[in-house]
Amino acid sequence: MYLSKEKKAEIFAKHGKGAEDTGSAEGQVALFTTRIAHLTGHLKKNRKDFSTQLALQKLVGKRRALLSYLYKKDIERYRAIIKALELRDIIKTIK
Repeated sequence: MYLSKEKKAEIFAKHGKGAEDTGSAEGQVALFTTRIAHLTGHLKKNRKDFSTQLALQKLVGKRRALLSYLYKKDIERYRAIIKALELRDIIKTIK
C-alpha cells in the first residue's frame, strides 16, 4: 500500500491534534488531499481506469464537505488548513 501507518500518523500529527487523533477535520482533509494527489497521478497514467475515477470524485466530494463544515464551524481552522495544504478557497467561489 502506498500509505503506510507511519505516513498516516505523520499526516495526522502534522495537521491534526496529534498522531492518534484520526477524527479531526483537519487531519481528514490532509489525508484526503494526499490520497487525491496519489489517485490523480494514477489517472494520468491510466486514463481509462473508471473505478479509480469514481473513487477520486467521491474523495473530492468528501473533502469538500469537510471543508464546508470547517468553514461554517470555525473559519480560522478552515483558513489554516487551506493555507497549510495550499488548496484553493473553494467555499468563496460557491457563494
